[in-house]
Amino acid sequence: VSDLRPSALPGSLDVSRSMFDLRSPPHRFMKRYDSVSSVPSSTSSRKDSQGSNRSLDTITLSGDERDFGRLNVKLCYVSSVEQIWITVLHCKDLSWPSSCGENPRICVKGILTLPKPVHFRSSAKEGCSDIEFMETFVFAIKLQSLQAVRLVFKIQTQTPRKKTIGECSLALRELSSQESSHWLDISPPSK
Repeated sequence: VSDLRPSALPGSLDVSRSMFDLRSPPHRFMKRYDSVSSVPSSTSSRKDSQGSNRSLDTITLSGDERDFGRLNVKLCYVSSVEQIWITVLHCKDLSWPSSCGENPRICVKGILTLPKPVHFRSSAKEGCSDIEFMETFVFAIKLQSLQAVRLVFKIQTQTPRKKTIGECSLALRELSSQESSHWLDISPPSK
């Protein structure tokens, strides 16, 4: 954030030649709007449907403000045998494009973003808004290698054709032997 008061601009170009003079008093009466939803964003957090506060920068809206759902996973690192345990529990409030059909077969593909990526995939389940996977994947990898990588999940349809319909990721900086549960917001796949 830049300080646009005159004292912060010695010798710099005059800002008042731009469309608005940001140093003049009228800007105090302007309302700031969130560019996606056109809702005043003067508060630093909003309540989601469950009533919990989420920071504005974690809220991602698609063009039609559709919720893509959430993925629940558990992580644990067993240091005695240098193994990471990843359990894909379930997808909640999942939605997919109508082009995928009414009940496509859906699976979760995971990727550990190591220099040589590690890939794994859940079994495919019949598509519905809440899908239980309950599958655990175990990999023998040194903890220091994992702490600099991300765990990426891609939600994919298997039928009628293979297509990524959403994705989410998680940094592995704080892995421990204590099993941790994570709810990840699924966002549209990156282009």
